[in-house]
Amino acid sequence: MENTTEGTWDSLAVKLNDKILETLCELKFTHMTPVQAACIPLFMSNKDVAAEAVTGSGKTLAFVIPVLEVLLRREEKLKKMQVGALVVTPTRELAVQISEVIGHFLRKFPQFTQMLMIGGNNPMEDVEKFKENGANIVIATPGRLEDMFRRKGDGVDLASSVKSLDVLVLDEADRLLDMGFENSLNAILSFLPKQRRTGLFSATQTQELEKLVRAGLRNPVRVAVKEKGVADGATRRTPSTLRNYYTVCRAEDKFNQLVAFLRQHKHQKQLVFFSTCACVEYFGRALETLVRKVPVHCIHGKMKRKRNQIFADFRALKSGVLVCTDVMARGIDIPDVNWVLQYDPPSSGSAFVHRCGRTARIGHRGNALVFLLPMEESYVDFLSINQKCPLQKMSAVSDVVDVLPKVQALAQADRAIFERGMKAFVSYVQAYAKHECSLIFRVKDLDFPSVARGFALLRLPKMPELRGKSFPDFQPAPLDTEAIRYKDKQREKLRQNMLAERRQNRDDETRTKKAVGGKQAWSKQKAKKERRKKNAAKRKRAQDSASDDDDMDELLKDTRLLKKLKKGQICEEDFERQITAGAHH
Repeated sequence: MENTTEGTWDSLAVKLNDKILETLCELKFTHMTPVQAACIPLFMSNKDVAAEAVTGSGKTLAFVIPVLEVLLRREEKLKKMQVGALVVTPTRELAVQISEVIGHFLRKFPQFTQMLMIGGNNPMEDVEKFKENGANIVIATPGRLEDMFRRKGDGVDLASSVKSLDVLVLDEADRLLDMGFENSLNAILSFLPKQRRTGLFSATQTQELEKLVRAGLRNPVRVAVKEKGVADGATRRTPSTLRNYYTVCRAEDKFNQLVAFLRQHKHQKQLVFFSTCACVEYFGRALETLVRKVPVHCIHGKMKRKRNQIFADFRALKSGVLVCTDVMARGIDIPDVNWVLQYDPPSSGSAFVHRCGRTARIGHRGNALVFLLPMEESYVDFLSINQKCPLQKMSAVSDVVDVLPKVQALAQADRAIFERGMKAFVSYVQAYAKHECSLIFRVKDLDFPSVARGFALLRLPKMPELRGKSFPDFQPAPLDTEAIRYKDKQREKLRQNMLAERRQNRDDETRTKKAVGGKQAWSKQKAKKERRKKNAAKRKRAQDSASDDDDMDELLKDTRLLKKLKKGQICEEDFERQITAGAHH
């Protein structure tokens, strides 16, 4: 069925609990969105629902209210360790957000308890919390939930707790499958009772999603809530309150354009999407310096411990900038986002639509802007046809200042920034090569010197895409990049020790070859091996002083290599080659 109507909550007043209506009034929800008007009555009448609705259409309330109503109407009240409702969602940020919405309602229903089961913390903390408090409503990400089901040996029998399950909700179900959670979902479904209500909510319908509908829902009512184009009646994939723009500029001008735009809109709330985690780390840290008196936060998928706090901090801001990857593209509801800026077009057309959907949510107005290179302009036509997402052209920002020399100065002052820039450039090129629209985004057509200048690189990195090519248009900075030091004194000391170690190794090899005709004496080999082990051990001890998560990962990789060497799983040559390669990256 299709539904494009709205309604007031009064139309459901006879069916809804008074305290739910009171909470809606407190939260200033006066009108139902189309997806709410379509799904809530169906869900409350014991129907399975598969709902497709544009991003930002109010899907969360469309399942939170029926979940509460179903639990309130149970003949047998839920006990402490009985789970009556389970909400599964792809990211921990979205899980936190859903938990907050449910929390508003539970203030009036103290008989119910809820619990978050998400990554980013020690699973044993969740085990102890569930054993102590139980939970009637569980909001979880698939990986952590599957793990909890398998922890019977730790004293948690979640499989028994969900035997009382009334409602299962799969939120952002299409992305659950995009992110590779299909096996986890199948495992989770195997623990759940067949007699239950199931709601499946998504922004797009795919063949994989159809399989999930058949596996998890019994004769579902399908709800497609879409918006109509004003002029031609074509179905829109984005809210009608969203103004979508694009601008065209050379690769070496993009970052200057971005900085100028952020400075001109510094009193607004803005999301800036990049294609990779490394780009977020590099450009995000640069923006912290260049966009003054504006809070700049960074979030990407490789952050383990800090994401939840950063997300909460940004949501609470009146204005500021969040630099992020597609980990923030789906389902996330951040209040009052004025602009979504796509510095790099995403790898797929559907991701473009979801990114835009972080603004113009639930009837509010919003704006989105994508930066395109001249050779990428045909992407506009692709989005209009493939995603039903028309874009208007926006002129380049005026009063642009060249900030790239300042970024280069930052890299010269701290090796960590220099290395982030190199890593970001490599990751950008690799992501570009994997773009879904390979006819438009052709890596062989990239102007590498222009891109490198846009990254403010001091020199070009060594990478397969550049091997055997010369770039006279790119002028490396007139300095020895090996001489750039880390600001972190501990890291610099470690680097100097490594360099001294390598010099010593080379000298030893040279002397030994001269002495024994090119074959190393056994004692020299042993001494060299001991030095390498000692050096890797130093790296392990330096973990605590690493300045960010990526550096920690590098140190952990080196430690794992050392263990493999000790166990004889790799030879000396492999150990040396992989350690050296890691240092270059």
